[in-house]
Amino acid sequence: MKNRLGLLLGIGIPVLLILIIIGIFWGTYNSLVTKSQAIDAQWAQVQTQYQRRFDLIPNLVNSVKGIMAQEQTIFDNIAQARSKYAGATTVNEKAVAGGEVEVALGRLIAIMENYPQLRSVETVTQLMDELAGTENRVSVERRRYNEVVRDYNTTILRVPTNIIASMFNFGPRDYFQSVSGADQAPKVEF
Repeated sequence: MKNRLGLLLGIGIPVLLILIIIGIFWGTYNSLVTKSQAIDAQWAQVQTQYQRRFDLIPNLVNSVKGIMAQEQTIFDNIAQARSKYAGATTVNEKAVAGGEVEVALGRLIAIMENYPQLRSVETVTQLMDELAGTENRVSVERRRYNEVVRDYNTTILRVPTNIIASMFNFGPRDYFQSVSGADQAPKVEF
């Protein structure tokens, strides 16, 4: 009886320890997959708001263009930034292109604020309101993106998760960062 109990304990304890270790690996791996997918999903939300912005821009630009033909440079910059975004393939390329659109839109908004006759045009006013709302949504979604990236990056740096993360190639993800010059107010010259 003692031999049997000793044999059961001798086999049972190592098997139990192996099952616990497998469970930890399994749970940690699944947690990393979930966090990685959350980052991808949040980036998709950022892209959705970018697309909304890009859908609104042509309407706004066309409404303003008829009144302000002399501001062709800004319209060209917006079109180039939209094209650059469409051709971007990585998160960083898309973030840079999205930032360039923001800079160009900032210039356009500043110019529009200095043209009172534009502000009184109902279509332009509605489009500007839509665009302002979209800019707020973009900002919120980028903040949320950075939060899930921070959570993921923190998780893969913690022990013992860092061991499992490196075993399965879960590397750090990039934060969304604004483009250089985004901290400067747009300069409007007439």
